[in-house]
Amino acid sequence: MTASSAIAALWLPVARRFSRHHAAIVGAAVLGVLIVAALVAPPVVSALGLDPAATDLARRFQPPSGAHPLGTDELGRDVLARLLFGARVSLAVGFSAAFATALIGTTIGLAAGYFGGRLDAVLMRITDGVIALPLLPLLIVLAAVDPEKLGLPRAFAESESASLYRVIFIVALLGWTTVARLVRAAALSIRERPFVLAARAQGAGPWRIMRVHVLPNLASPIIVATTLSAGHVILLESVLSFLGLGIQPPTPSWGNLLANAQELVWSAPALAVYPGLLIFVTVVAFNFVGDGLQDALDPRETRT
Repeated sequence: MTASSAIAALWLPVARRFSRHHAAIVGAAVLGVLIVAALVAPPVVSALGLDPAATDLARRFQPPSGAHPLGTDELGRDVLARLLFGARVSLAVGFSAAFATALIGTTIGLAAGYFGGRLDAVLMRITDGVIALPLLPLLIVLAAVDPEKLGLPRAFAESESASLYRVIFIVALLGWTTVARLVRAAALSIRERPFVLAARAQGAGPWRIMRVHVLPNLASPIIVATTLSAGHVILLESVLSFLGLGIQPPTPSWGNLLANAQELVWSAPALAVYPGLLIFVTVVAFNFVGDGLQDALDPRETRT
């Protein structure tokens, strides 16, 4: 059996079980559409002759039309263009921070679960301490810190991308605990499996055992936790941006688009409905996909 056929034999039952989860299929389709829309936003906006940053006070609060498919906002900017570019920012934050939390949580959980003992006790007490912190107030405090006072260059602190990197860093710094606990629990079980004991008896070192034998068997909880955390990250970014501490204008994100519309909810409700609906749909889609992956990757699931 070739490597490609072995991989196909391994993942084909997973794909079949995932396809039975209709909500997960719908969620994956929705996420696919949003990702494609975010990727093609620049050429699409350019082809339509739109500019997400161009203001035109003479065309404030225009209704949907051929020139502006979703109308214009309080500064005459095209709403569709800003939603598309906001999708790029919000999804980039979600995926980047989710990947960072998975990397940190996997490293800590794998070390704690495999080595055990005092290292496990220390790492898990640190994890418990982070979990015990009030998440939203702490996020607000960290987001309000001036980057220049941390020794970062003024040019970076004042750049448009600084708020993007700051949100990713803050969320990753505090959001790794769920992955760490899941990975630790799985590693505690896997390290006692016969194939791990056989590798240890043959003289394999701990780092090789973790890399070759333990880590590949942790793929299921890591993938599920990362997928679920991506939606949670987008929600946190939206909350911080809504409070004025996340992605800073003129860079659009769904969170700050919603924040800009909060005073216009009665006069121009569509400006709040569009980003709010996109946030809601994206978070629900991530949760559906995560649930579907959890069922499909469950080793106790025997249906094919």
